[in-house]
Amino acid sequence: MPARYPRFVKVPGVSSIQIFRRALPLFAGALFSSAAIAEPAALLPAPKSLSVAEGGFTLTATSGISVPAGDSGARNAAERLAELLSRTGGPRPLIGAGGIVRFERVANIPAEGYRLTTSATGATISASDDAGLFYGAVTLWQLARPERHGVFVPAVTIADAPRFKWRGLMLDSARHFQSPAFVKHVIDAMAANKLNTLHWHLVDDQGWRIEIPKYPRLTSVSGWRLPATAPGAPVLPRTGGFYTGAQIRDIVAYATKRGVTIVPEIEMPGHALSAIRAYPRLGMGVPIPPGTESDWGVFPWLYNTDEATFGFLQDVLDEVISLFPSRYIHVGGDEAVKDQWAASPVIEAKMKALGITSENKLQSWFVQRIGRYLAAHDRRLIGWDEILDGGITPDATVMSWRGLDGAVAAAKAGHDTVLSPEPVLYLNYRQGVTAAEGTGRGKLVTLADVYGFDPAPPSIPPEQQRHILGLQGNVWTEHMRTESAVAAAMFPRAAAVAELGWSPAGPRDFGNFVRRLAPQMQRLTKLGIEPSEALFRPVATLSPVGTKAQVTLTGQSGLPMRYTTDGTLPGPASTLYAGPLALPMPARLRVATILDGNTMPGAIDLALTPAAVRHRDDTQLRLCSEGIPLRLTDDAPAAGPRAAFLLDIANPCWIYDAAPMDGVRSIAISVGQLPFNFQIGRDVDKITFRPPVTPAGEVEVRDGCEGPRLATLPLAPAVHQPGVTRLTSPIAPVTGTHDLCITYTARGVNPLWAVSAVQLVTAP
Repeated sequence: MPARYPRFVKVPGVSSIQIFRRALPLFAGALFSSAAIAEPAALLPAPKSLSVAEGGFTLTATSGISVPAGDSGARNAAERLAELLSRTGGPRPLIGAGGIVRFERVANIPAEGYRLTTSATGATISASDDAGLFYGAVTLWQLARPERHGVFVPAVTIADAPRFKWRGLMLDSARHFQSPAFVKHVIDAMAANKLNTLHWHLVDDQGWRIEIPKYPRLTSVSGWRLPATAPGAPVLPRTGGFYTGAQIRDIVAYATKRGVTIVPEIEMPGHALSAIRAYPRLGMGVPIPPGTESDWGVFPWLYNTDEATFGFLQDVLDEVISLFPSRYIHVGGDEAVKDQWAASPVIEAKMKALGITSENKLQSWFVQRIGRYLAAHDRRLIGWDEILDGGITPDATVMSWRGLDGAVAAAKAGHDTVLSPEPVLYLNYRQGVTAAEGTGRGKLVTLADVYGFDPAPPSIPPEQQRHILGLQGNVWTEHMRTESAVAAAMFPRAAAVAELGWSPAGPRDFGNFVRRLAPQMQRLTKLGIEPSEALFRPVATLSPVGTKAQVTLTGQSGLPMRYTTDGTLPGPASTLYAGPLALPMPARLRVATILDGNTMPGAIDLALTPAAVRHRDDTQLRLCSEGIPLRLTDDAPAAGPRAAFLLDIANPCWIYDAAPMDGVRSIAISVGQLPFNFQIGRDVDKITFRPPVTPAGEVEVRDGCEGPRLATLPLAPAVHQPGVTRLTSPIAPVTGTHDLCITYTARGVNPLWAVSAVQLVTAP
């Protein structure tokens, strides 16, 4: 990523435009300081073509917006423009005749495309369809800059249309339920970024979230669960919820007004535990151990293939079709572990009667039957790329998640495809390396990683790329129990997905994207979505050098970082970070990323002490392996903030790299215990530990993972503590720097112990 930003920048598909350096105040209540984010047209996603002229006009509450008589689509676009302006600190213009913002219908503009012309006399938004009028309104909103009596709109000419028709975001409400109000906030944020498809994951093993009146137990039983807890830990209150038909209709109508189509997902034949828990007759007769619904992973419970089960699924789909007008219905089709089918004489007889030779082909038959039912109801089946195994109906669409292989195979077979590959478009992966970044998959997927994804990969030949409908970012919520965590996982990375899906193909400038993203993040906050600050948050690495603290800073944005040591918040006049610092201790160091004179969100405030330079939290330790790396939330307390732990559940082992051991006489390790509630099949047998000496086990510290043991910390004091416990022990004296390897002894995987922090303690 670039370390500096030129005076002239390149926007994809747009001629170079000058970046004015004069101050442009942002909306009130800014995340940033009131100085400038300096670009005359900081639009996101970048439009197809843009030219900037001198001047512009001021829009006030009385200026007015005019729409053609009887044009409901234009009226909706005008109402959304007025709403967006008022929600982000501007006026709410009246809608009526004679307004200076005009909406008009014009033939032959591409689907969802628009033309926007602004000058001293006002603005004209032209489009051929409702979506184009709405997106023209969104662009005008992004152009608006608050002034004393209204907003100023610079003079521009824009011709714009999307590159792909599917620009999606998936919200997993099955693992953790989100309120209808939050879903609407997500829709607002999507619309603000010209994302047009909300893939709503409503059903999974852990929960059933859609009301089906004919089958009330789906929600009364499987809409709720008791969260898993470590052995002996206090029981947590039940969690869950579901959406009524009325709530869903309201959300669908809300989305429609904002150009967002909701594609519901009803998983089959796997990920079916919630349905089978409510109605056991739908499964293979294999008992479900109590509490299984609170596990994570891939479950073996599948629907059976009885006619009554297909009747149930058709009833469910009938209700889904009545609630969601989407052309597409997602049926999942992924991760269907077929052990229960393979062990069943009934399934064996069914396969023989159908002339089917494998369980994979039986799944193909299952999915094709559902596809034909949907087609008979004028809907199209879409599913994860496993539906390709064994063949699918000709009109089925494939969502490729296991890399790009599914998309390549689908396109070559003549099927439409949506690109959603793991990990780069899985937004539940961590996007920053600090403890502030929340929980989720442990692998790092930064904003730059997402922005660098190619949605038209060369592995799909040009003649088959017409089958690429678009792309989608996915947010799986197993390890996100709060709505704020979900919002921060989505954005700002979903804004990168939006630009990839909308803006023309061509070279991309991450630095320019960051400039345009900064004001967009502020707008999203006003719309109810708090984006992650990982992009702008400085990352500090501390180590002792004699009596001084050495501080090395890094960051994702490529922007300059400035710091202070007098306790004040850094600003554009503060000292520029140019390399590692050596500061006397004690000291207070504050660091912030600076963009065009603005202090970006995510500033850090560090107390530099002899203890601080010998301390590492869980995110600053290195995992010994990355088999199944996760950052998990503690299972206590029931209410309020909880600790989080980064660990590889397949090999709980951490390394304190280059630990400064001179003068260290003891070690303190803060630990927490977690339930091992992971369905990982036979892989659980591969997780081994050294045998414990005491009943509760011990934390062991070694000089290298195969080296001598330096310290032993019994776990007994932590066994009955539901939160984090600080353990202490003397440590064998060594000098210099050493890679300390931290593990624990145990007789089994449950509970799972995790390290929260390590503190090296020197002699008094």
